[in-house]
Amino acid sequence: MATKTDDFAPFPVKDQLPGVEYCVSSSPNWPEGIVQGFQHYIVMLGTTVIIPSILVPLMGGGDVQKAEVINTVLFVSGINTLLQSLFGSRLPVVIGASYAYVIPALYITFSYRFTYYLHPHLRFEETMRAIQGALIIASICHMVMGFFGLWRILVRFLTPLSAAPLVILTGVGLVVLAFPQLARCVEIGLPALIILIILSQYLPHLFKCKRSICEQFAVLFTIAIVWAYAEILTAAGAYDKRPDSTQLSCRTDRSGLISASPWVKVPYPLQWGRPSFHGSDAFAMMAASYVAIVETTGSLIAASRFGSATHIPPSVLSRGIGWQGIGVLLNGLFGTATGSTALVENSGLLGLTKVGSRRVVQISAAFMIFFSIFGKFGAVLASIPLPIFAALYCVLFAYVASAGLGLLQFCNLNSFRTKFILGFSIFIGLSVAQYFTEYLFISGRGPVRTRTSAFNVIMQVIFSSAATVGIMAAFLLDCTHSYGHTSVRRDSGRHWWEKFRVYHTDTRTEEFYALPYNLNRFFPSF
Repeated sequence: MATKTDDFAPFPVKDQLPGVEYCVSSSPNWPEGIVQGFQHYIVMLGTTVIIPSILVPLMGGGDVQKAEVINTVLFVSGINTLLQSLFGSRLPVVIGASYAYVIPALYITFSYRFTYYLHPHLRFEETMRAIQGALIIASICHMVMGFFGLWRILVRFLTPLSAAPLVILTGVGLVVLAFPQLARCVEIGLPALIILIILSQYLPHLFKCKRSICEQFAVLFTIAIVWAYAEILTAAGAYDKRPDSTQLSCRTDRSGLISASPWVKVPYPLQWGRPSFHGSDAFAMMAASYVAIVETTGSLIAASRFGSATHIPPSVLSRGIGWQGIGVLLNGLFGTATGSTALVENSGLLGLTKVGSRRVVQISAAFMIFFSIFGKFGAVLASIPLPIFAALYCVLFAYVASAGLGLLQFCNLNSFRTKFILGFSIFIGLSVAQYFTEYLFISGRGPVRTRTSAFNVIMQVIFSSAATVGIMAAFLLDCTHSYGHTSVRRDSGRHWWEKFRVYHTDTRTEEFYALPYNLNRFFPSF
C-alpha cells in the first residue's frame, strides 16, 4: 500500500535563494543591463541628495555648494561601487553616502571654533576641511579592521540566529526615511507607493508571462508616472499658496539644483583646500565608521541572498570592509561631507527585480560618474521630489528586512533560546535607537552628558543605530547564553554556515567571490 504524501511537510532549507533571474556571476543582455543599471542609479539618488541637503546649508553653503557636494558624492560613489564590485566583496552592492556620519558631521559643523567665521562661504570651506580630516583618520581604522582581518575574526562567530536581527534591523532601522517622509507630500508619495506595489507584485501575475517588464522596471515606471503627475500639479499652481515646507517637498522646481549645477565639472581631491585635523572630530568619525561597518555587513549579507550566492565567507566580508575603508578615504580626500556604506535601498532593489548581477551594478557606477561630471543632466534627475523616493524605500527596505527573516530557516524556531535572542535583540535595537534619536530631536542633545563632548557624540552615534544595537545584543547573547549545551549549535544554525567559515571549504565560493584577473594568487582569502 502506497504511503500517503504529507502535503504539509516543511519547505527545504536553501543556502542559495531560488527564483533569481540573474545571479551574481551572470549578466543580462546589454540593453537590459543598461536599463537595470540606470534604475540602480535612480534609486541611490535619494540618499545622495538628502544628506548634502541637510549638511551643506548648516555648514554655510548655498545652492551652488550643495550641487557641488552632490556631484562629488556621486563621483566618489561611482568609484567606490566599482572598487567594491571588482576587488572588494564582489557582490552587487552600491556604495553611497551614509547616514551614520551625519551626527559627527553636525558635531563638527556646530563646533565653537567655526563661529568666528562670519562669511558663510568661508565657514563652509573650513567646516568641510575639518570633516575631511576626520574622515581620513577614520578611514585608517576602517581599513585596519578590514585588511588586517579583525572584522573577519568577529564575523566568524556570526550564526544565522545572530545575523538575522542584523539584516532585519539594517532594513527596518531606516524606517524614519520611509513613510514619515512620504507623508510630507502624501498626494505624491502615496500614489507612488500604490503604483509600485501594483506594477511589481500584481501585474506580473495578471499577465501570465515568465518575466514581466513591469516587475523588472517597476521603479522606473513608478518614478516616470508620479514625477509627471507632480509636474502637472506644480504647473497648475496646486502648491502656490501652501506652506514653504509643503512646497519644498512637493514641488518639482524647488530643489535649486538645476540652476546651481555646472554644465561640466570633474570633482578632484582637495577641491575645498587642505584638510584640517582635530582629535575629538576624528574619534566621533571613528564611531560612525564602526556603525557603517555593521550596516554594510547587513547589506552585504542581504545582497548575497538576493544575488543567489552562497553565504559570504568571513575573509571576503573583511576584504569588502577594507575596500569600504578606502572608499571613506576617498570621501575625505574629495570632500563629500559624509562617509560611505553599502546602500540598503539598492540591496532591496535586487530582491524587487530578482536581478542580482554584478555587471548591472557596475553599469550603475558608470551612470554615477557620468552624471556627476555633466552636472546639469544629473541635476534634472536629482530634482525628483523626495516623497517619491520615500515611497520606494517603503518597499525596498522591507525587502532587506525580509532577507534577514529568510535566515531563520537555518534556525530552530521551536527553541525558547532562539525565541529569546531573536525577539530581544530586535526589540532592544529598535527601542534603544528610538530613545536616543527622539531624545536628540526633542532636547537638541543626546542623553549621555559627560564633560567630554566627543564621548557624548560617540555614544549617540552608536546607540542611534538600530542595527548596531541589535547585533551587539544578538552577538553577545548567542555567544554566551547556554553556549555549552549540545543543542545550541544546531538551534542557532551554526552547522549550516560551518562550510562557509573558510574560503576554500565550499567549491561554489570561487564562482561568486574570486578576485578578477587571477588576483587571488597575490591576495589569498582564508
